[in-house]
Amino acid sequence: MNASQPFLDDSAEPAVSGFLHTPAASNANALILTHGAGANCQSKLLTALANSFAEAGFTVLRCDLPFRQSRPHGPPSPALAARDRDGLKRAVSLMRQRVTGKAFLGGHSYGGRQAAMLAADEPQLADGLLLLSYPLHPPRKPTELRTAHFPRLATPSLFVHGSRDPFGALDEMQTALGLIPAPAMLFAVDRAGHDLLPKTESSQLPGQIVAAFHSFFSPK
Repeated sequence: MNASQPFLDDSAEPAVSGFLHTPAASNANALILTHGAGANCQSKLLTALANSFAEAGFTVLRCDLPFRQSRPHGPPSPALAARDRDGLKRAVSLMRQRVTGKAFLGGHSYGGRQAAMLAADEPQLADGLLLLSYPLHPPRKPTELRTAHFPRLATPSLFVHGSRDPFGALDEMQTALGLIPAPAMLFAVDRAGHDLLPKTESSQLPGQIVAAFHSFFSPK
């Protein structure tokens, strides 16, 4: 049985705050997960994924981005996005101190976008990316693509995307992945929206994402 407990490291700025999942039997790898613009690290999706990855042996940190630590509600400010990336960088560094294997970085929507932008700037930071519902463009604005950093992304990336996500259709996502020079795979979730998980029923999706992750990255 894996265990989770509150996590806080405020020894430097920005602080890293969230929940640490410690597996019963570790595979020596770590995964950092963060949330979208309207959520926090206690979202249903992140909690379910963290539990599934911990059951598979990963040490998992699901953390609040600095903007969410500053205020419990409301969207992030574009002017402060670099601080959110600094928070993710610190989170990866802290997890590398806890494991001897690989460190993977993941996030839902805004969190995943910031993770990808950070990895594009610092290709040695993470061993791989898990990008959940990547916000390819704002809903109903398909020309406003958020892919400027894709041609610089040298980190292998697994994208998990719903077939009903208004932030990008599956064919749009597949085209965008062609801009990435590193290995990239699209894991499509049939009939899922931007939240990925159904709101009322249990789902096998977390386990399916773990299986796709293992197939794509083959972490030792």
